[in-house]
Amino acid sequence: MPQKGIVTLPRPVFFGSAASVGGAEEEKGPLGIYLDVTDVEEDDKFGTDSWEAAEGEMQKRALTTAIAKAGLTEHDIDAVFAGDLQNQCVGSNYGLLDFDIPYFGLYGACSTCAEALILAASYCSGLGMGPTAAVASSHNCAAERQFRFPIEYGGQRAPTSQWTVTGAGAFLLLPEGEPGAPKITDFLPGRSIDRGINDLNNMGAAMAPAAIDTLKRYLDESGRSPDSFDLILTGDLGAEGTRILRDFMASSGYDISGVHEDCGLLIYDTEGTDKHAGGSGCGCSATVLSSAILPRMGIPERCKSVPGKRLHDILFMATGALMSPASVYQGNNIPGICHLVHIVSEGS
Repeated sequence: MPQKGIVTLPRPVFFGSAASVGGAEEEKGPLGIYLDVTDVEEDDKFGTDSWEAAEGEMQKRALTTAIAKAGLTEHDIDAVFAGDLQNQCVGSNYGLLDFDIPYFGLYGACSTCAEALILAASYCSGLGMGPTAAVASSHNCAAERQFRFPIEYGGQRAPTSQWTVTGAGAFLLLPEGEPGAPKITDFLPGRSIDRGINDLNNMGAAMAPAAIDTLKRYLDESGRSPDSFDLILTGDLGAEGTRILRDFMASSGYDISGVHEDCGLLIYDTEGTDKHAGGSGCGCSATVLSSAILPRMGIPERCKSVPGKRLHDILFMATGALMSPASVYQGNNIPGICHLVHIVSEGS
């Protein structure tokens, strides 16, 4: 029979390091002090001539930092799985061009980080490969003018709209890890879900049904309750999608309100800044996971320390709106996707 449920890795895959890059707005946010790399000139171009080129530079810096933290070189890495929001993933293509590493380009919209982790973990565990990298990024200005309007247009944003994060996250997965290091034990691939949403300014409503489908399938199959996890982390539903997810899960008999957080609501001070429903983009969940979550799971000490309760058992669920500029302008609906990665740490 086909395997369409939870996939348990043949052997766990450990996080050897994680690195985060953020722009000016992200540095001002609640997690800004935990970012590894920020743009010193605060123009979000990271020393390049364009926003599109800046996104590639962000990926380059994120992966370079992650490799250095792990005490490795690029020649030690067997493969890199990377993606972004630009057409044909050119941010990843150009940003990682100079690395001597086999490259797989991915597009899963805002779910790309989880997709990359799933494929990298499968490659490392199932094929018995060595260190493998997963990278994801987004850039506010590059994404806005590709998917919506030119930045100079200055269009009014709807209350349900989300702010594309200028950020990148890179992760190194190892076949063997340090004692207590977080590890991926299993995952659940998402299914494309279309509930008739076609509003470009309401990504949360488009993605929430996929998050509901994936989380409910995982809890039903595993037999676990939400409160048996330290954290259920979605990324990035924002305020609108978070409300929908929690309400529908509660109606299905699963109250997740006590353990659920959303990357889109963690990365910005949504009340103090004009970020409306919160953050979005491939870089949103990648930046939050690498900068603020994995350090609380005991990722090696070369990573920055983040205060808060130690996390031992989390579900990381990156969500994405599967669209293109052409599909939206032609009146098509926006299907959602949500991939789930189960991360555990046995340290104290």
